[in-house]
Amino acid sequence: MAIVELNKDNFEDTINNNAFVIVDFWAPWCAPCKSFAPTFEKVSEEHPDIVFAKVNTEDEQEIAAHFQIRSIPTLMIFRDQIIIFSQPGALPESAFKELVGKAGELDMAEVRKQIAEQQNEEGKA
Repeated sequence: MAIVELNKDNFEDTINNNAFVIVDFWAPWCAPCKSFAPTFEKVSEEHPDIVFAKVNTEDEQEIAAHFQIRSIPTLMIFRDQIIIFSQPGALPESAFKELVGKAGELDMAEVRKQIAEQQNEEGKA
């Protein structure tokens, strides 16, 4: 699957209409972003069932601000519209593949349960 370029018009639909989305926040002037791009593309080709997307933080400053992107590249993984991973920094290919594998193995019912428990605890505080 081709990498999807996200913008304010398609970001929400992409996240809401796909169970597994990996977003790379980047900018054209960012050297680590440029060096990570081939890795992102290669791993995307190995996982046609996952949506791999990019947000150009220069063009899409509203999205970057919404997610409080302070450093690029930043990877963010959504499963069932829940952010399960968000971290700045380019990853080596092996680490990125491992991350994608672990993200796919997560039991999202358990994740939702933990979120509900945490929100319940915060409500009591």
